[in-house]
Amino acid sequence: MFTGIVEELGTIVARDDLTDSARITVDGPLVTSDAGHGDSIAVNGVCLTVVEFGDGRFTVDVMAETLNRSSLGALEAGSRVNLERAMAAGGRFGGHIVQGHVDGVGEVAAVSPSENWTVVRIALPAELSRYVVEKGSITVDGVSLTVSAVGDDWFEISLIPTTLAETNLGITEPGRVVNLEVDVIAKYVERLHSQASRGE
Repeated sequence: MFTGIVEELGTIVARDDLTDSARITVDGPLVTSDAGHGDSIAVNGVCLTVVEFGDGRFTVDVMAETLNRSSLGALEAGSRVNLERAMAAGGRFGGHIVQGHVDGVGEVAAVSPSENWTVVRIALPAELSRYVVEKGSITVDGVSLTVSAVGDDWFEISLIPTTLAETNLGITEPGRVVNLEVDVIAKYVERLHSQASRGE
């Protein structure tokens, strides 16, 4: 489990495309400082398994389904990525419950900077719209954020200077595709309500 508090802004240093997957190597000295084989690290909000590590870098295997259903398919050498290690038992819970299981992707529709923060509007896939509410939580490229406004097919987030400086959301521009994970509690509530209404 993760909390959506990005620990480090890493860089893709290599990508090797295979028949039905890709092997990606990421520079991330902080998240590899205590890494072990098989550990989980979220890359832009996608939970991936460390298969090799050393010299401040780690390597992951990404299957075709993940490449096709997330923004990871567009990564290349030089891409900046948000990194977070799995939460340790007893660790500080700074964001919200994040599984690292991307529910879909959205496209940045507008970026509106102001003096103290930047508002980003993201086009919302229809199948996810029912889970997104104003003042609720959402994960965008692995960053736990509060929804500041919502429409039928979009939502907005307001980014403070720290988020802009320490995550790749600071280089967001219209047209960019981002990974989205909605609040898992909303999905459980929907499931339980559906079962109750059917008398199960």
